[in-house]
Amino acid sequence: MSMSHWPPFNFSAGPALLPASVMEQAKEEFCDWHGSGLSVMDFSHRGLDFTSIAEQAEQTLRALLTISDDYHVLFCHGGASLQFSALAMNLLKRKAVYVNTGIWGKKASQEALKYGNVSTIDALQNEQDLSCILPEGSWAIEGDDFDYLHFTPNETIGGIEFDSVPTVGRGKLVADMSSCILSQPINIKDYGLIYAGAQKNIGPAGLAIVIVRKDWLRDDLPSYVPSLLDYRLLAENQSMYNTPPTFAWYLSGLVFNWIKEQGGVATMSDRATARSQALYQCIDNSALYRNPIHPRNRSRMNVPFILQDEALNSEFLKQAETHGLMYLKGHRSVGGMRASLYNAMPMAGVTALVDFMQWFEQTHG
Repeated sequence: MSMSHWPPFNFSAGPALLPASVMEQAKEEFCDWHGSGLSVMDFSHRGLDFTSIAEQAEQTLRALLTISDDYHVLFCHGGASLQFSALAMNLLKRKAVYVNTGIWGKKASQEALKYGNVSTIDALQNEQDLSCILPEGSWAIEGDDFDYLHFTPNETIGGIEFDSVPTVGRGKLVADMSSCILSQPINIKDYGLIYAGAQKNIGPAGLAIVIVRKDWLRDDLPSYVPSLLDYRLLAENQSMYNTPPTFAWYLSGLVFNWIKEQGGVATMSDRATARSQALYQCIDNSALYRNPIHPRNRSRMNVPFILQDEALNSEFLKQAETHGLMYLKGHRSVGGMRASLYNAMPMAGVTALVDFMQWFEQTHG
């Protein structure tokens, strides 16, 4: 079976691939943006050229997610991990509840513990030797006087996804959507704050998006909160209290436009379902591969799988790269393999991976 014609496909969990047309547009505009004679990288962040780029990016994102004027949209330095600290500094007064279903939720709660009273719920359990999320009715939450309830809708490393939005804490939910934002419609009003690192479904690394309800902003923050982590200060300065990551912001705007042109978030959701179902079907019909997540909580963005004979892991990865299937090695904390299927992944990439997996099983199974 010849597979040499396959182009490289990036299955990394992040930094991840960008849409090909976005990359081409950025290439064309790199040295001369819209006849200005300058690159976006040359623009002053306070000049009219860049502020127009920034405003358009925000407007398009607001339209894609139906974000009302009740919320600020902040373009912040760093990734989601920096927001673990920032959101606790800005929001935690009395206590917070963290519902943890994987490594990233746990890391977020560990950071929050540095700044106040945090109650953690380990909501990851095993059912028939498969990982799944503990039903909401079993969460031990005392009262409703918490400032916010934090959860991670999609755990990138474990490949585990909530099959519904928690009902407890609706309106006071805080969600790390780094690996699932813009992959399905959401009701913004369920949340007080949403944050996401850019390097999966939005743009390049170095940028984080924070969507925060305006009435959650405080003017009585502790004195130790750095200015660049003060949401109110960032909002008052249109995310430009200092020089933001301008090129990452520009590229993110191009991605937002691409999603809009493709049909919006609803189209992204349909494609995510089709991609992941094709790969899960391959795994489920195989004697060599196994997915360790209960079907009701399988991620559509990050698909982990294990080879029944782990002695074949190295050969699988070597052969995969030879055939243009890149970054399939699982996270070091869990091992195995992982295919990340973000919005920019074409169906052709999943088809190529499935073809390769079936060929590998036929020749090594």
